[in-house]
Formats: sequence, structure tokens, C-alpha cells
Amino acid sequence: MTQSDTAQSAWNATLMNTYGTPPVTLVSGKGAHATGEDGTDYIDLLAGIAVNSLGHAHPAIVEAVSNQIGTLGHVSNLFGSTPVVAAAEKLKARFGDESARLFFCNSGGEANEAAFKLARLTGRFRVLAAVHGFHGRTMGSLALTGQPEKRAPFEPLPAGVEFFDYGDLDAVRALVAENPSEVAAIIVEPIQGETGVIPAPEGFLTGLREICDESGALLLIDEVQTGIGRTGDFFAFQHEGIWPDVVTMAKGLGGGLPIGAVLARGKAAELFTPGSHGTTFGGNPVACAAANAVLDTIDDDFLAEVRRKGEKLAEGLAAIDGVREVRGRGLMLGAVLDAPVAKEAVAAGLKRGVIVNAPSASVLRLTPPLVITDEEIDTALERVALALRDAAEQQEGN
Repeated sequence: MTQSDTAQSAWNATLMNTYGTPPVTLVSGKGAHATGEDGTDYIDLLAGIAVNSLGHAHPAIVEAVSNQIGTLGHVSNLFGSTPVVAAAEKLKARFGDESARLFFCNSGGEANEAAFKLARLTGRFRVLAAVHGFHGRTMGSLALTGQPEKRAPFEPLPAGVEFFDYGDLDAVRALVAENPSEVAAIIVEPIQGETGVIPAPEGFLTGLREICDESGALLLIDEVQTGIGRTGDFFAFQHEGIWPDVVTMAKGLGGGLPIGAVLARGKAAELFTPGSHGTTFGGNPVACAAANAVLDTIDDDFLAEVRRKGEKLAEGLAAIDGVREVRGRGLMLGAVLDAPVAKEAVAAGLKRGVIVNAPSASVLRLTPPLVITDEEIDTALERVALALRDAAEQQEGN
């Protein structure tokens, strides 16, 4: 039995079968590289699904977390701590609205769960969400998720959620018009990640902002995957120059540590009151120390580099045989393939030393660490090209 077989057997003997058996066990990482238990070096173009924004073992995060855990590890929300206030101040400054207030939790699903509850506190009950959208797997966030195959096993889910086709403003207007005074919020991702990296059509977010202004509904933007610099703007909604009432964040915010956040402005920032919502670990000093390290690193110059590297990666992907189209922004890209071999390409990629993801049969998702270098991009592109060739040959052989 190989080392990999042993690790997989141990996994299957101890963990619930929620993810299937991992094909590889990773033991260490540095920057955009990860190392398997057998010593294989991988260029990581997934970053823990857009989580490791500064890559593996970034010195700023290591120092911040090490210092914090050696000083004050946890206080609950019965007491304050300086890291949570610092993180809130930085996010508020990035958002640019003095009325903004933050709520910290532990994940994107929890952030969207909190946003759902925030919407209900308006006194209205209808929430509109997009078909194929993904907002999490808790019961509330799953109710907002427009993917029937994920919802069906757990129904009945919380009521009041209605779905519109992503990008169809007329469909949104029609739903709102049924009874505008009952619509609490509209929630949407600027780029649908889990569906295959599908950006909102130009003008869609602007149109949603106008509809919400007219109806008095809150505009909730899910930036769990797109936020914290992933698209080359700090928030992806900035691409259209609109400002939502509520923003949810997670993934890249902690650079690898579990943290989520809800930012609300104006009247939405005043809806939660003591006892209306909470979480024991939300705002944990160690997780917030990591977030502060990330927020201190991702400045405007850093974002400009994300945009530049995103263009380089997109151009390189578009030139690979078997890639029909590249969509997305910054370092959140989807390579649309000529043939439905994405899952085979993921497996072939591991053999070639590159980590990618297949959100659908014909799309590869690439969300590398934002610190990936030009040289690593070049090497990764070579490996992706080989993986796609291997997948195509495999398909022909079948």
C-alpha cells in the first residue's frame, strides 16, 4: 500500500463522506506552491477555492497569527479586542461610508445567513436571488442558493425566496412589481463562481441598484469569492461604480483562517440589536489578526498587479488548444473548454503538477493566490496545456 493509499484509507475511516476521497494529501506550501505527501510540487491555481489570497505561509500572516495566539487567543463577544476593531476600521475605510458597520462571523455561508436575517428585520419578507447563484449551505443561505440539486435534499427551506435569471433586469422588475412593499432585499454575486465564473452583464448591478432604490429594498452583494482584491478591485461591485446596502465577505479575507464578515451601511447598519444575532467565534482575535495582515498587504499598488497578472493569465489560457473562451476578471477566471473534459483535466493536472478546479464539465476555474509570480504563471500555463492535452487524448481513447 502506497503512502497515498494509506492517507486515503485513514480519511475514509474517520471522516464523513461529504467531499469524496481526496486524490492528494497536501502537507506544506509556500506562496503559490503546495507540496504533496509524496514530495510532488504543485502550482496552486485554486488557493483553497479563492481563500489563500496571499498564498501559503505568507510571512505577514504567519507573524500576525503567531503573535496573536501567543498573546490573546479568544475572548468571545462578551469582551472587545483590538484586532476586531482594527479589521472593521480597515474594511469600513475601503468601503468608504462613515455609516458602515461590521459583523464578523466564521464563513461565507454564515455571512449570507446573517445578511438574510438582516433583510428580514426590515419588516418585509420577500428576498430575490439569482438562478444558479451560490450563497452557502446553511439552511438560510441554501434557501438563497439557486441550484435545485443542492436544495432538494433539505427542503422545506426557509420560505420567501424567489429566483430570477441572472442578468435579466426585466425579470427582476417583474418580480418586484408583484408587490414592491414586500421585497426586503435582492441578493446577487458580481461573478457567479460556483456556476463556472460567469460575470454579471455590464449594467446589471447598476440596474439592480436602481430597482432597490425605487422599491425600498436592500441590495445585498455577495463578495464571498470576489471580494478582497480577487478581481483586481477591492470589491467587485466597484467595477460598475455602485454601492450596495450590504456586502458579505469571507474566503480571501483571512488569507487561510476562517473568517466571514457582513458590512452594512445606512439604515441597514442599524437593524441588528443586542440579542438579535451572534456567534461565539465571530471576531476571534487570531482570525482578525490574519485579516489585518491581508488588509495591510492588499493596497492599491497590489490591486494593480492583480489586474496585470490577471490579464497575463487570461491571455495565456486563451492561447491553449482546447480553450474556447476565458471569462472573469483579475485572478478569478473561467476557461471554457471546447469539450466536456474539465474533470478529466483536473485529474490530469495533478499528475502534471498543477491544481485547478472544475465547477462544471466544460469549465476550469482558476483562482490562484494573488501573489503568484509571472514565472509561476508561465509554468502553470504549460502544465495546464499538458493537462488539457492529456484529457483530450483520454476522451479520444474512450
